[in-house]
Amino acid sequence: MNSVLEETKYILSKYKISANKKLGQNFLIDYNVINQIIDKSNIQKDDLVIEIGPGLGTLTAKLLEHAGKVIAIELDDRMIKILNYRFKLYDNFSLLHEDILKVNLKELISKSKEELSNVKIVANLPYYITTPIIMKLLEDNLDIVSITVMVQKEVADRITARPGDKLSGAITYSVDYYAQAKNLMFVSKECFLPSPEVDSEVIYLKIREKPQIQVKNKDLFFKVIKASFMQRRKTLLNGLTNSGIVKNKEMAKKIIEEMNLSVDIRGEKLTTQQFAELTDLIEKYIAF
Repeated sequence: MNSVLEETKYILSKYKISANKKLGQNFLIDYNVINQIIDKSNIQKDDLVIEIGPGLGTLTAKLLEHAGKVIAIELDDRMIKILNYRFKLYDNFSLLHEDILKVNLKELISKSKEELSNVKIVANLPYYITTPIIMKLLEDNLDIVSITVMVQKEVADRITARPGDKLSGAITYSVDYYAQAKNLMFVSKECFLPSPEVDSEVIYLKIREKPQIQVKNKDLFFKVIKASFMQRRKTLLNGLTNSGIVKNKEMAKKIIEEMNLSVDIRGEKLTTQQFAELTDLIEKYIAF
């Protein structure tokens, strides 16, 4: 018997609720997956764990056993009641009824870290909002060690691809700037209730102490990357000009040739370092 499945069904029945499709809710019902997330995230008693979207608290319960403190951030009103009741006797549990995209995580971590030495983020992310959440966690320059998240397999493959591989996309390069990404485990759609239409994957992002890539204008760097992948079949030259980053094709051609690259090259063929060099060169040309 799948005890976590029965537990999930019982809670849903008791509170007369079901998964909210608009919020992308799919409840994890496989203890093996849960235990592996704990193990591969290396959750320890001196860790502060921030869990995004705890839902019914199935993963939360295990996190509380292993972490020094867990701060759960949940948007759904219905889950707040369940989580408060379920973990009311835990002195290492804290719950925020907030939208993760609106939370000042830097301030939250500063106030909550106390004697705990490491901060780790764990989440089963809704598919529809995966990229904005991941980029917020990276761009906010947080004092964290790692991010362990469950995401749609296709997104996971793109995030963890090597820059320049055929699976790489704008998110690949953006994540690579901030962290080392790797796949941890495949998770079948059958491990959720209700079962989504696609499979998932747990990925692990180890935050870099400082970016390995040096670029003068970080904002422009990310704009260049995004523009280069707006239309995957378009060349880098078209991406730079169609986005307005470079004012015309003649200038874009000069910049690309100065990089010793073919004018027909596509953005997906560049390394993260090449994107940084390209950005610095574009800034120089724009300045004139």
